[in-house]
Parts: sequence; structure tokens; C-alpha cells
Amino acid sequence: MKGMSRIGRKLIAVPDGVEVKISDDLVEVTGPLGRLTQKIYPKIKVTKRNGQVFVERLSDNKYYRSLHGLTRSLINNLIIGITKGFRKELIITGMGYRAQLEGRVLNLQLGYSHPVKFPLPEGIEVKVEKQTQIAVSGIDKQLVGEVAAKIRRFRPPEPYKGKGIRYIDEQIKRKVGKAAAVSGEAPK
Repeated sequence: MKGMSRIGRKLIAVPDGVEVKISDDLVEVTGPLGRLTQKIYPKIKVTKRNGQVFVERLSDNKYYRSLHGLTRSLINNLIIGITKGFRKELIITGMGYRAQLEGRVLNLQLGYSHPVKFPLPEGIEVKVEKQTQIAVSGIDKQLVGEVAAKIRRFRPPEPYKGKGIRYIDEQIKRKVGKAAAVSGEAPK
């Protein structure tokens, strides 16, 4: 096969304590933190040899070439998820903005006339540190990212004062306000 996928070619090491079951169209990974499954696309072959998982494609069609690396990444994320888990951290910035955990409901005060109540989906853990820091964690990478994005969407960061919910490693491009732009002053 010409032009193999660089990511798809990489072997996936299976750590101790992790069990990988491969059927015709499903990969099931069981480990210390739980159990996850991933559907396998047709014409993508997944095999396990010597404690490693191999992903191969049976067709050189452009569509299947694109799925080769994707399938390998998804299976690798299953293994990382059930051994280490995934975590996203958010910071709340703004006067009076804060978060509180009430059982399985995240209660957010974000400057609206009412608190925003967000029920947590199954398989997601949330820790509220210092009322302005939220840590979303779980074993499913996609679900952790999705929940973090939903929480951020309640009040995305705005560019003038920087108020809102942002990821801990996210940089907000600040803009000069109307008054400062007219007088030519630099922002404080």
C-alpha cells in the first residue's frame, strides 16, 4: 500500500491491567477506570498481537485512508481514558460570577437574573475549586470535551473586560474599549 497514514501505522501499546476485545465491528476496552467501546468502520481491520493493537486499512480509497488514522486515535483514546482519564479545566472571570456543585447539578451564577443549573451527564465528574475554577473529568475524551464546551457556552469570554468562562490554557484577545479608542489611551 502506498502512502500509509503516519498515525494509523503507529502501534498502540496495551498496558498491564487493560483488556482489549476485538469483534467484527467493535473494539471493547476494559481497565481500572471502567469500560469503553468504539465502533470500527468497514474496510478497517483491527488486530491484537504481542500486547499491541494494530490498525490496518483494507482499501486505498481516499475515504478509508482518512479513517485509518482516525480509528487508531479513537482506540488509543479509549486506552488512555480507562487508565488515566481525561480532564478539562475552566476558569470563571467576572464580578459575582461563581460555580457551586449541588449533588449532580452544577449551579452557575453568571450575571444573569437567574442561576444557570446544569445537570451532569453520567460518567462525568466535576470539581469546583475556589468557586471560580471548574474541573471536568471522565474516561470518555469526547464527553469530557463536550461537557466543558457546554459549560463554557453559558457565558463565553468577551474581549473587552475578559468576563466569562474560559479554558485554563485559553488566551483571550483583548480589545480596546470605545472611550480608549477615541482618546488614543492604552487600556489599563
